[in-house]
Amino acid sequence: MKWRPHNVRALLATNGRQGHHRHSWMAVHEVCLRSPQALLRCRECGDRRPPHCSRDWFYPTLQAALYALSPQDAQEPISVVSAAPYYSAYPALVDCLKSGIHKWAGDAAKFNKDGPFIELITSPNNPDGYNRGPAVHRTGGKLFHDLAYYWPQYAAISSSADHEIMLFTVSKSTGHAGMRIGLGITYSHVARKMVKFIELSTIGVSKDSQLRAASVLKVVSDSCEHPGPASNQSLFDEVHNLMATRWSRLRGAVKQSVLFTLPDFSPAFCKFRGQYFEPQPAFAWLKCEEPIEDCQVFLRKYKILTRSLRQFGVGPQ
Repeated sequence: MKWRPHNVRALLATNGRQGHHRHSWMAVHEVCLRSPQALLRCRECGDRRPPHCSRDWFYPTLQAALYALSPQDAQEPISVVSAAPYYSAYPALVDCLKSGIHKWAGDAAKFNKDGPFIELITSPNNPDGYNRGPAVHRTGGKLFHDLAYYWPQYAAISSSADHEIMLFTVSKSTGHAGMRIGLGITYSHVARKMVKFIELSTIGVSKDSQLRAASVLKVVSDSCEHPGPASNQSLFDEVHNLMATRWSRLRGAVKQSVLFTLPDFSPAFCKFRGQYFEPQPAFAWLKCEEPIEDCQVFLRKYKILTRSLRQFGVGPQ
C-alpha cells in the first residue's frame, strides 16, 4: 500500500476521532494531561454513580501522587503506611526509586512514629474486599484513597466519594486492563505537582489510550441509558450478576472443604442499584484453617494459582 496524505489522516483518525487530537502529548487548555473526549466520558460515567466532587480529573500514578504529597525540603523521608493486609505492590512501589522524600513504613495499624505521614487507604480493600477507612487516628497525615474497585458490580456504592485525593481505574470497571488508564480526583495544586512528575518520567499520558478509554466508557455510559435488547441490562448489571454467580460457586466449593474459609461480608444498600447486596470482590481472600506451612505452595500442587499472604503484610496462611 502506498502511503498518501489521506491514508495518514485516516490512520490518525481511527476510533472516529480527528487526528489532531493525537498530535501533542500535552492537553489543550488543561492543567492535567487529559484529552477532552476522555474527560467527557469519565464525567458521563461518574454521573451514573453518586457525584464525587468538583475537583480536577486527571490521569495519575501512585508514584506521582507520592511525589506530590511528600515534602520536598524535609530532613528525612515521610513515612508511607497502609493497614495490613495491604495491596501487595505498595512496598515495592513506594521504595523502588529509593527516593529521599518518602519511604515505606509498613502496617498503618502498628505505626506510632511522630511526625507527618502518608496513609494509603484501599477501599474496597485489595486483597480481602472489606471497606476501609483511616487506620492512623491522629493529625499530621495525608490520606490517599485508592478506590480502584469502588464500582457497583463489586461493592455497594453507599456514599459519595469525597476525599482529598482519590484514584480510580478504568480497567476495573470494564476489564480492559491493557489500556493502562487511571483516573484521579484532587485539588489543582496537588494535580500540578503530579503532572510535573509525569512530565519528567513519561512525558505525558498516551492519547491513543485515552481515546480508547473514551470509546469504551461511552459504551458503558450508553448501556446505562439504553440497556441491551437481549438482556435489558446495563454493563454494570450484567457484570454484577456474573460476579454473584461466580461467588456463589466459589463459596459452594470452599464450603465442602474443611481446610479453607472465605470472608463473610455484610450486605449494604447500593444507591446506584437501589438495593442491598453483599460485596463480591474481583479477588478471593482465602484463609487456611489448618497448620499448612505455605498455602501458596500447597495449592500449586493442585494447579490452583494464588499469591502468598506474606506479600500482603500478614502470615503465610
